[in-house]
Amino acid sequence: MTEDESFLYRPFGPSIFKVTIPEKMIQDLNNYVDKIIKDEEKLKELDNGSRLAGQVTQEFKLESEFMKKIGWGDFLAQSTKKWIELHVRKKISKFNMLSSWIVRQFKNEYNPTHWHGGHISGAGYLKIPKNLGKPVQETKKNNERGKLQFIHGSRMFLSSSCFNVTPKVGDFYLFPHYLMHQVFPFSDTDEERRSISFNAEIDENIFNVYGKS
Repeated sequence: MTEDESFLYRPFGPSIFKVTIPEKMIQDLNNYVDKIIKDEEKLKELDNGSRLAGQVTQEFKLESEFMKKIGWGDFLAQSTKKWIELHVRKKISKFNMLSSWIVRQFKNEYNPTHWHGGHISGAGYLKIPKNLGKPVQETKKNNERGKLQFIHGSRMFLSSSCFNVTPKVGDFYLFPHYLMHQVFPFSDTDEERRSISFNAEIDENIFNVYGKS
């Protein structure tokens, strides 16, 4: 998939929009993270672990000035605009970034089932281990190690309740804030699984499908 390609998934009710983070932006983000994790004082200032669900090594917020410098907010705004237009044929005029953060996950760590705040959320990948490990029962089970799983509704005829994503550097998935999701643990490696997420608000009249209360 090239930087200009995107894909609208609709495995169940809510849609999921896949885009690709530009390579230069991935480099800038990874360089920023590598710098921050060496600065204990800055890391403590940006720590976001107490507010997030993950049972992982580290979760910290991105600084506003840095996001503006590399165009991270603009990338998310344009991706969100395209997604909303494809799905509901409406153009957003508002994109208010609430927060964006890094998740550093290592072997045996996980992110339990949870959802986000705001209206729009997303998650993507900056680093992925070469090997995420094998399933315990290799001949019987699918290997879900290190995967992102979206969950909605219940399994019924012609309706799946789960949608699993194999992480790949550069892939980024946008989804409505309420869509439940989790990240499975991985094993057999000391390498880092590094992801990036965000929450944002869009036009209330587009988000609020129920109209005025």
